[in-house]
Amino acid sequence: MLTLTGKERVGVVEETTAALLELGANIETSKMTRLGGEFAMLMLVSVPERTVDALASIVERLAKTGYQVTATTTEPLQDSASGLRVPYQVIVQGADHEGIVHEIAANLAHFGINIETMDTFVSPAAVSGMPLFSMIATVEVPCDLEEGAWTEKLRKAATDTNVDITITAL
Repeated sequence: MLTLTGKERVGVVEETTAALLELGANIETSKMTRLGGEFAMLMLVSVPERTVDALASIVERLAKTGYQVTATTTEPLQDSASGLRVPYQVIVQGADHEGIVHEIAANLAHFGINIETMDTFVSPAAVSGMPLFSMIATVEVPCDLEEGAWTEKLRKAATDTNVDITITAL
């Protein structure tokens, strides 16, 4: 896993991927985004065994450009971590205020539901311009968990938080 964070600027993705290409690395999965004036990159990268040791010099070189860079060895995902789970999409929208993500995440965790991905953003509402919060998440629900139990609790949490929620099996 390679992570890179720092000031957003043109060319950082090209520089990073060029450095990885020098090692013969393959980017398997990645997420890259600008948050405010910062840029964040998360990449699951496979590196040939013959060049693993050279990865440290690539990390050091990228860090000299002003970025926080880390490289972490990961283990393959075990079947038990994602097996026997059903994917759902959870969409939340409403007036922006503190606590929305925490309330949804707390209720998911209570039922042992894993968050696979979560994207949040705030945009102006069409007519009023009021900040509108949106969240789109993919979650993994244990297959032995009764759907009505957790969805009812999540819908109540959304109502208590004054947001709308849509829960869809994928």
